[in-house]
Amino acid sequence: MTAPDPRVLLRLLILLRPYRWHLLLAALALLAASGSVLLLGQGLRLVIDQGFLAEDLARLNQALALMLGVVTVLAMASALRYYLVTWIGERLAADLRRRVFDHLLDLEPGFFESAAHADRGPGEITSRLTADTSVLQTLFGSSISLALRNLVMLLGAVVLMLVTQPWLSALVLLGIPATVLPILWFGRRVRRLSRFSQDRVAELGRYAGEALSGIRTVQAFNHEAVDRRCYGERVEDAFATAIIRTRQRAWLTAVAMLAVFAAVGLMLWQGGHAVLAGTMTAGELSAFVFYAVLAAGAVATLAEVAGDVQRAAGAAERLLELLDTQPTIQAPAAPVALPSPLRGEIQLERLGFTYPGREQPALTGLDLLIRPGERVALVGPSGAGKSTLLALLLRFHDPDSGRIRLDGIDLRDLDPHALRAVMGLVAQEPVLFTGTVAENLRYGKPEAPLTELRRAAHDANALAFIEALPQGLDTPLGPGGVQLSGGQRQRLAIARALLKNPRVLLLDEATSALDAESERQVQQALDRLMEQRTSLVIAHRLATVIAADRLLVVDQGRLVATGHHTELLETSPLYRHLADLQFGQPQASAENA
Repeated sequence: MTAPDPRVLLRLLILLRPYRWHLLLAALALLAASGSVLLLGQGLRLVIDQGFLAEDLARLNQALALMLGVVTVLAMASALRYYLVTWIGERLAADLRRRVFDHLLDLEPGFFESAAHADRGPGEITSRLTADTSVLQTLFGSSISLALRNLVMLLGAVVLMLVTQPWLSALVLLGIPATVLPILWFGRRVRRLSRFSQDRVAELGRYAGEALSGIRTVQAFNHEAVDRRCYGERVEDAFATAIIRTRQRAWLTAVAMLAVFAAVGLMLWQGGHAVLAGTMTAGELSAFVFYAVLAAGAVATLAEVAGDVQRAAGAAERLLELLDTQPTIQAPAAPVALPSPLRGEIQLERLGFTYPGREQPALTGLDLLIRPGERVALVGPSGAGKSTLLALLLRFHDPDSGRIRLDGIDLRDLDPHALRAVMGLVAQEPVLFTGTVAENLRYGKPEAPLTELRRAAHDANALAFIEALPQGLDTPLGPGGVQLSGGQRQRLAIARALLKNPRVLLLDEATSALDAESERQVQQALDRLMEQRTSLVIAHRLATVIAADRLLVVDQGRLVATGHHTELLETSPLYRHLADLQFGQPQASAENA
């Protein structure tokens, strides 16, 4: 396990550049607060030597008034410093979350779905967006401020100790270097354990998110006990790792404090003898003790902050890993503009694609021309490459060989956003988002007026059940629209695609999981959706695509047959086999009867 480099935190300073005036004001407040604390030592010396011991009431009052003024400055500067550094920390965390999230939205789906990288799942990445940014917020909003304040006070206290009593200062200063070795040794272990601990917490989020998102499956298979045990094991693993890290940090702080305060105790013993011998005043000793305690406390705080820095370095490293990941699907430097109006012709030329980490190609040597406005159905066994073709058309991946053209333009010459703007997708499992019905319908067209929403819902056979909801279009759907039936979710997805008004329509088994009545309503909606659009339909139920202009039979990534239903029954053994399985009788003889 490689320890994170604290220098990685310097890369985050660019995020603070817009807030340099806040940083400058915070630095001035920090200097004022630290200077005020150092002045208190001199005020303490005046109170004791020129007030109490001299029995001079006027000088005592002056010294106390001076100390009150210093304390007032200290209080105001400390409050301002606390507000500003907390603001900076929160601002940094907010900007970092936005930057990482914005960047994640540009990464291709394959980045999150790669089986070779378990640390790219939604739970892991959510942990980075929340827990890791919170660690950095604590560092920049608190720990660094404490470190700088204590560093200033340490330097000031050392200088004033040397001015007050040079020979006695040596005893205290010997204790400060004595903390360096334990800080280095324990700090190295804290550095390694911090990254490991953050990884364990991320694993907790991943496992919990996976179990909760599939709660119906978990409960349907009575898997609760297994999930409780597995999650409990991960919790204990994370706890054990955190305790080991905490133990190391505790030893780091304890050893540092013990070394410094041992030196302070020796200093008091020597200083007390000096006061009794008359070579040092009581006020000087009191001021000296004050500065020595400040120095000791500053070193202890710096030792503790060192652990925070190491932990934050691990968090920064994990976040910067995401920011450094470049999307493989990018717009070219000079993207070609799509023609207007778009005809919707799709041409595949010797198309080949293999998923990363797999040896078996998903598509091999695919040649195909889909004419504008044509309805084409893809049929074939599972794993034949049908969904892969749709993913390539949407440029979720780029082909390994060959090319895809839209109206004669290679998809790689287009801006992916412009390409997806003219395409509509209705998936087998439509994804709905937390929000109202209207917000989900407007997903592809945020500015759509209410009249267009109602028209799209009507054409998708969805308006009747939407109006029956408690608040109509303003009804909250909840996470994933779980309160709706499969047919209702599918019809909302169709309405969403209708509202977007795409020129090219991609349907991925849009009716495969529905009952007969829902399938009838959805099929009617799909027929309206496909009117005057180039449509590519994947269907396992052949009955839903028999009326397509053309059926393409795909097997093991290759196009093995093309034609109408009756033609394929005669010419394609694979299609005839699929038809026999679904219609329950030998189709060739049935057609000839």
